[in-house]
Amino acid sequence: MGRGKIEIKRIENTSNRQVTYSKRKNGIIKKAKEITVLCDANVSLVIYGSSGKMYEYCSPKTNLIDMLDRYQRLSGNKLWDAKHENLQNEIDRIKKENESMQIELRHLKGEDITSLNYEELIAYEDALENGLTNIRDKKDEIPKMMRKHEQVLEEENKHLMYLLKVKGDSSENRHKSWWQQSEMAAMGDYQAHEPFSFRVQPMQPNLHERM
Repeated sequence: MGRGKIEIKRIENTSNRQVTYSKRKNGIIKKAKEITVLCDANVSLVIYGSSGKMYEYCSPKTNLIDMLDRYQRLSGNKLWDAKHENLQNEIDRIKKENESMQIELRHLKGEDITSLNYEELIAYEDALENGLTNIRDKKDEIPKMMRKHEQVLEEENKHLMYLLKVKGDSSENRHKSWWQQSEMAAMGDYQAHEPFSFRVQPMQPNLHERM
């Protein structure tokens, strides 16, 4: 017996709905990949689940923007307003500038220069010579800057040594002054308490002469 026909309606059970969504999402993405390979078709697919998470697939030969632009041209439905069109034009301009800069960079590296004419080669040569001159000038400035920096550090070191010496001399002088004041105070105390000295005089001054 074959499978019975499934009624297409919203699945009320949350778990069953999520399981069905996951299976069918994977299936439709698989079908999009298959038709891209088998039929050489351009396919763009965007899926949003109930949670808001997005899944997408786009054929390798194209991208979503190109697919939408093509849809807009063929269907006549305008997807972009003037603001978006201006933005797209700005994006295209930036892309072209980036491509031009990439080509110029390759030329400056000496790559892909077979298509350049004589005047263009001269222009690139002048640009490289000017750049090389600027690089050499900058390189020569580095030793000068280093010597200047060393001189500044040396002057700062001398100044610090001077400050340390001044501070040390000041501390030593204060110590000597305190020591001298202490000695003077000690001498004053000693003199103030020094015992009286006296000399014995004979009662008969001429007695030692007779003896």
